[in-house]
Amino acid sequence: MPRTTTLENPGCPPLRALTFDVLGLIKVIEAKGEEKAAAKVVERWGEPDSTRAVVAASILDREIDPLLGVARKNGLVDVLNPVNGDIQVSIPNVSQTDVYPEADAIIGLHLFRKQRLESLSRSITFLTCTIKGRTSMKSIEIPQSCTDTISDAAQTTWNTCGSGDILFSKVDENECYALFGGKGVEVNVWDIHTSTKIWTAKSPVKNNLGIFTPTWFTSGSFLSKDHRKFVSGTNSHQVRLYDVSAQRRPIMSFDFGETAIKAVTGDLDGYTIYAGNGSGDLASVDIRTGKLLGCFLGKCSGSIRSIVRHPELPVIASCGLDSYLRIWDIKSRQLLSAVFLKQHLSDVVFDSYFRNEVGGSTDLPHQLQGLNDISEGTEDEGIVPDKRKKASKVHKGSKKLKLRNEGKNSDLPPQPQDLNKIPEMIRAKRKKASKVHKGSEKHKLRKNRQEQ
Repeated sequence: MPRTTTLENPGCPPLRALTFDVLGLIKVIEAKGEEKAAAKVVERWGEPDSTRAVVAASILDREIDPLLGVARKNGLVDVLNPVNGDIQVSIPNVSQTDVYPEADAIIGLHLFRKQRLESLSRSITFLTCTIKGRTSMKSIEIPQSCTDTISDAAQTTWNTCGSGDILFSKVDENECYALFGGKGVEVNVWDIHTSTKIWTAKSPVKNNLGIFTPTWFTSGSFLSKDHRKFVSGTNSHQVRLYDVSAQRRPIMSFDFGETAIKAVTGDLDGYTIYAGNGSGDLASVDIRTGKLLGCFLGKCSGSIRSIVRHPELPVIASCGLDSYLRIWDIKSRQLLSAVFLKQHLSDVVFDSYFRNEVGGSTDLPHQLQGLNDISEGTEDEGIVPDKRKKASKVHKGSKKLKLRNEGKNSDLPPQPQDLNKIPEMIRAKRKKASKVHKGSEKHKLRKNRQEQ
């Protein structure tokens, strides 16, 4: 039998996440950070409608005036308040194509934060990309109410592919470059401001058997703040690392699992990536050496469709077709909490400015807060251990113990106050012990011999 180690679940730290599913529902999941407490659903926004399925989401994560963008299957883009779910503006038919929106659905959405910081008005700039490669960057004014009309704004449109289907699009940390890839489309990098392609990948060479792997990219992500390095996943269960400044072919490639890679994302350190595939496997990899750091404990029963790293806490969230939102610890790769949400999930985002008013401050993880609470409690009160020792049968202050001690001490001679009297008491005790009791058998035999 293999030796196993059971780890106690420390509970989920205080956080807030928003999930999106195939029925167009947005669900808010919160964890209060209490000991061994699991995350749970606190709100649900929208009504179930398969035509309004969420296909992409992006959050403008700010403490003041945050915004949440949601792209739907019917071509509609909703901009909401992530705090209460109120719709700020709805932009219909973003793709503006002659075909049905479902045939050329949006697959990527990004809300820009730089343009919003520079603008003094209530405007927002966002980027969308469809399956056929139609990419547009548009700026609109947010009206005061939903009934007001949307004023026309500047829009830039370009095509990212001539053939094939785009399956993912990502924007780098500095919001200057965009990454695209898909089925029959090699990964390529575009300059957003000039709408020009600056780099295109080259297909890998044939293997030893002369078999060429067809181009089919399913996911991708930039690494930290460097737009020159990015990682992508393929349908042939490969994870590839590219460096724009080095070469057009991948500088590193490795297989993960036996099914297609469905989601990849990078860590804040810039060299750790997280990959999930169609069979529910989730693992972390160090791209500096190509070493598999380990798989996350707990088997997922469905395809993973989204992985997101929390900006502050050392946790990641994953969701997919098994309808579960799972929160993982990136250090121990242990499952902290799992929430069943009934519908197939397509995406998840974190609200990093969530503050738990009930559980206290969220600046530190829950484990550190627990240690601080214990250290503060030892100054004023005694700490009761988790497993108490068995109480003694007789309490020290009970009457039975006092009587027992008195009975034991009654046979002893009185203790002298003067230390010089101790030798005399010892001799008296020995003399008393040497005497034979008058009623004993030895005494009777000795008396009979003397009479004879």
